[in-house]
Amino acid sequence: MRKYTVEFIGTFFLVFVIGMSVRGSAGQFAPIAIGGILMVMIFAGGHISGGHFNPAVSLAALIRGALPKADFLPYVIAQVVGALAAGGLVVALLGKPVFTGSPELVPSLVVEFLATFALAWTVLNVATAKANANNSFYGLAIGSTVMVMAYAVGGISGGAFNPAVGFALPLMGLVNPGQSLVYLVANLLGGAVAGLAFNALARTTPTSTPSVRKA
Repeated sequence: MRKYTVEFIGTFFLVFVIGMSVRGSAGQFAPIAIGGILMVMIFAGGHISGGHFNPAVSLAALIRGALPKADFLPYVIAQVVGALAAGGLVVALLGKPVFTGSPELVPSLVVEFLATFALAWTVLNVATAKANANNSFYGLAIGSTVMVMAYAVGGISGGAFNPAVGFALPLMGLVNPGQSLVYLVANLLGGAVAGLAFNALARTTPTSTPSVRKA
């Protein structure tokens, strides 16, 4: 239960910062805040749960062999519930705006797939690879990946890179509800392909680095 609670907490604060910074006064600095809170939550909870806070990352870890099969569904449930709880709090604090735009389907699918692949690929390499065991940079690398991808393609798709976040963005009025399906498909596919690519290219056993070690 500790692992699932940590996944809830980490995803909650990730989505809370997304909503408050995007809808608040952070402006062009929002991706820095978002990447920063992800980094902090990973350093804070990675030693307990692995610090996924993202169903696509959990899927990549499952395929890689760094997450037990029995943990996958509870992780996803904790992540989605945490995201929706945070989204609800943002709406309670700021109200729900009227969303007037709609990201284009094909560009959204492409950039969400690529960004999620990059994120999951980074997680697997810095947090589960034997060559990077016991490093101190894994949280910074993962948070920075989200930050740079948000700057690069957030304007095209809304910048979820995470199915749990993808369910919360419409709740907060940041994208149209139909965009959640785009996130679900593209993000899970990106995570799965990253897991397969890692297995094909790295061929190492999971390590006990801080972000996958059990406390």
